[in-house]
Amino acid sequence: MLFPLRSGELDKLIPAVATGNQFNAALGNPRKILQRILVSSIGGVITLLIAQGQVASQFYSVWLITGVIFLLYILWGPIIEAGRKNAKLRLYPFAAVFQGTVADIFLRERVENRQEQANKLGELELVESRRTWMFLELEDDDGYLGEIKFPMEKEHQSIKKGSTIRCLVLSARKDFGRIDAFSDAWIPGKQLWVGEYPYLLRPAFEDFCRFKLR
Repeated sequence: MLFPLRSGELDKLIPAVATGNQFNAALGNPRKILQRILVSSIGGVITLLIAQGQVASQFYSVWLITGVIFLLYILWGPIIEAGRKNAKLRLYPFAAVFQGTVADIFLRERVENRQEQANKLGELELVESRRTWMFLELEDDDGYLGEIKFPMEKEHQSIKKGSTIRCLVLSARKDFGRIDAFSDAWIPGKQLWVGEYPYLLRPAFEDFCRFKLR
């Protein structure tokens, strides 16, 4: 069942500015964090060294500010990335709360990373890092709606077919004849949140559902 949101309600559930959970999600895996640190430190050091050589120049302050911006990239990089993700869903003209059930559950192995690594013989071989993803197919009285996928964790083993599930669905069509995007989802019977990225202000969404669906 879909419960369309009124004007302004979407903005209360998906923030424009990154929350703490969204910042942590946007940081990424250890490899991505290391890349951010390298960009931040190398870019910051180089621009600050250039700034020292431009003390007497009118561009000194520009180089100095640029160096500080690079050094803070580890902080503002994830904030901007999270903001972009939020904006992508906030731009849809129509949103609704979906309440339905988990119709089916299946698992897939997905390659997270590929890199060449030397074996004991000194030969390069391709090493893949894989992770198990869980896929939930959603349905309501009108039938199949779509699916939500996310990296599987231990607590997700408790999810069963038939579990009640709630999330936001976004569409470019007022009649929701085509669903263009899903938010993360809440399984109230397990008090469990699932999803690839934490779009929603979760306590606000839980309260909103209690009020909207009572």
